[in-house]
Amino acid sequence: MKTNHIFLVVPALLFTVSCNDNGAGTASGFFEAEEVTVSSEADGRLLKFNISQGDVINVGQSVGAVDSTALFLNRLQLIKSGQSVQSNRPDVELQIKALEAQLAYQESEQQRIRRLVEASAVPAKQLDDIKASINMLKHQINAQKSVLEGSVGSIDAQSSAIDIQIALLDDRISKCRLTAPVGGTVLTTYVHQGEFTSTGRPLYKVANLDEMSLRAYITSDQLAGIRLGQAVAVKAVFGHEQRDYTGKVTWISSKSEFTPKNIPTDSERADMVYAIKIAVQNDGFIKIGTFGQVKF
Repeated sequence: MKTNHIFLVVPALLFTVSCNDNGAGTASGFFEAEEVTVSSEADGRLLKFNISQGDVINVGQSVGAVDSTALFLNRLQLIKSGQSVQSNRPDVELQIKALEAQLAYQESEQQRIRRLVEASAVPAKQLDDIKASINMLKHQINAQKSVLEGSVGSIDAQSSAIDIQIALLDDRISKCRLTAPVGGTVLTTYVHQGEFTSTGRPLYKVANLDEMSLRAYITSDQLAGIRLGQAVAVKAVFGHEQRDYTGKVTWISSKSEFTPKNIPTDSERADMVYAIKIAVQNDGFIKIGTFGQVKF
């Protein structure tokens, strides 16, 4: 999203700044609103784009949709690949169970043969042989577990990688469902239904017109009498109509700038001025570019 401000220049009446002896007075300027340019986060054809200039939209409202068919099919393919990978995952417990059964039998035989050796019924070599067989089985079980667990780890890693790819696709698919990130009035649209859009392409511009900012300029004499949060009287002029409002100073420039050539003053011409912004709650009368005057 891109945020900028509109400032409308009207020939012959740009700004008026006046002050009295104690630094109070008036300043004039034009109303502006913070604009947000909403851009596409997906590539594809616009299947739906259902907003127009002048529409008022809310945060999270659906404003359109980009074709996500290819992404959806790719997602299905990845799901099948994940299922195939998981089908090759060995059951470690089941495959080791047979060797452990052999080990249990050999250990039982070891006890039987030990009793026979103690009774001198069989030679001691038979006990040594079965001990060697038990040790070999234990080594086989450990080796088999290591191989199977390595295979399980590799398959789980492949499965996790596929899950991540699916999550990335889910994110891309969600971005095909166009929802308003900010609310406000649609100032202009840049696309139409059926067109092909791409990531980063502007779709529409929106601004919150419920609160407008009067951008005006004050002299250095007036600067000393103005503070942030100060309540001021504001007059909006649109054609032959005008309305009075109460505004609040929300910003004062920390740097002075040269006075525009067509800014007159009541006394001598001021060489340097400071920009200020006054927030005003809009009742629908104020438009972007409406001329305004503030009285301190």
